Amino acid sequence: MTERNLLIDPCWSAKDLGEPLPSRPHAVSVALPRWEDVIAYEEKVPACINSLKAIYPRFGFNPFVAEIARKSLEFHGESKKSSWPYPNRASALSAQEYCLRKNSDCFSKIEDFLGVSCLIIDQKNTSSAKAFWQHTGLGLSSREAAIALGKEKKPLTSDGDCAREALIKRLANIYNCDNSLIRLHRSGMAALTTIISAINCIKGTSSTLQIGFPYVDVLKLPQIIFQGSDLIIKTKLNHIKEELDKKNPAALIIEIPSNPLLQCVDLISISKLAKEKNIPVIVDDTIGSSLNVHLTPYADVIFSSLTKSFAGRGDILAGSTVISPYSKWKKEIAEIIPKVALSTLSDSDAIELELTSRDVKDRLKRLNISCLKLKEKLETKKEISKVLHPQYCKNFNSLLKKGGGYGCLLSFELKGGIEESKRVYDSLRVNKGPSLGTNFTLVCPYVQLAHFKELKWAESCGVSEHLLRVSVGLENEDELWSRFNSAI
Repeated sequence: MTERNLLIDPCWSAKDLGEPLPSRPHAVSVALPRWEDVIAYEEKVPACINSLKAIYPRFGFNPFVAEIARKSLEFHGESKKSSWPYPNRASALSAQEYCLRKNSDCFSKIEDFLGVSCLIIDQKNTSSAKAFWQHTGLGLSSREAAIALGKEKKPLTSDGDCAREALIKRLANIYNCDNSLIRLHRSGMAALTTIISAINCIKGTSSTLQIGFPYVDVLKLPQIIFQGSDLIIKTKLNHIKEELDKKNPAALIIEIPSNPLLQCVDLISISKLAKEKNIPVIVDDTIGSSLNVHLTPYADVIFSSLTKSFAGRGDILAGSTVISPYSKWKKEIAEIIPKVALSTLSDSDAIELELTSRDVKDRLKRLNISCLKLKEKLETKKEISKVLHPQYCKNFNSLLKKGGGYGCLLSFELKGGIEESKRVYDSLRVNKGPSLGTNFTLVCPYVQLAHFKELKWAESCGVSEHLLRVSVGLENEDELWSRFNSAI
């Protein structure tokens, strides 16, 4: 695959539909260059789906993983069923147990194929298998699949161990904590899966409580896979206190800042309240980045999708958990996490992540600056009704590290509503698709992608269906502005 320079030659027009972003075999994003492509993708229109050369790995199968799934069915003579490849038997068993909880009469079995544990399940219950795959993020990685198929070379285990050690040391430096408090996972959602499993061991299997408008899977994971989760959109402290008294949740889950509104709740005050009530606080710092914000005094555990800004390349799925050195549950969580974690980051993914994250500090500073400059320029456009960004959020600023910034993400709404958003989106000469944190700019109509079947609910939460979310990359700033200015 010849790599396309997405900084100067973005995938933005109709002919680019389905192109991997980046143009690499393990890309985690895919070009959806027109609004109609986004709708066709959500409605599963065959012409659109068949054009996709990549897909976000939790929402579907990378071509290598798809090949493992298809060949495993052929090998075991189960062509009328579906196959879900996992890196080990423990993960596949967990998926199977979930499917059996949903329907005890379902047909399922775990079969090994090329060293991969495949959950094979009947078509009637495939939706349960898909839900587990998507929400937990525990599935086989594309690099593991390519190695199993003999299409890529298996690295030495010692090299994988060295890479993981270097990554943990790098993260420990960012979070200012001991290496022993950090664990690597195969995705951000796998990290959250592990945290909730650990909290359940400590606090029992009651539901969690999420505060602030949620990233879809951060809410769906505890709701669908675990014991449930309630959501608070009203973030005033007295309302949160009432909800805590009423629900006594196993844990609070908070995103810093929220996606796509980029608002930040009063984490400092909420943390004090949670400590008084003996409730652990779980924080997702994927968007804000702990290079920018100081969270360990206010969170018991922090999880992150390292797929995003930490990797920056857009072709590695990875996650991390960081136990706060200040948490009263530090010792318990540190002892439990290795017991409940079903897998770790693979050797090949760890090696690639270690290489690409070496420049993360300098790269994120550049992204902070470029995003802020684009935000300031967008605010001058009379066609735009609202630009969403953490700069003026006092709660975000209260967490800011010295020299920290606001991350790579902003959102905006146009005065002309959905028709104007469609026009601007279609004409924008930047890469268009899901995900964020890449070194190339990525734009998407986020609410259409994340909440297509619940647009009215999102609107009731103050999230517009025509909002455009922008993950700012490392393009020349004047050139990037020219592209936005021209489209608007």
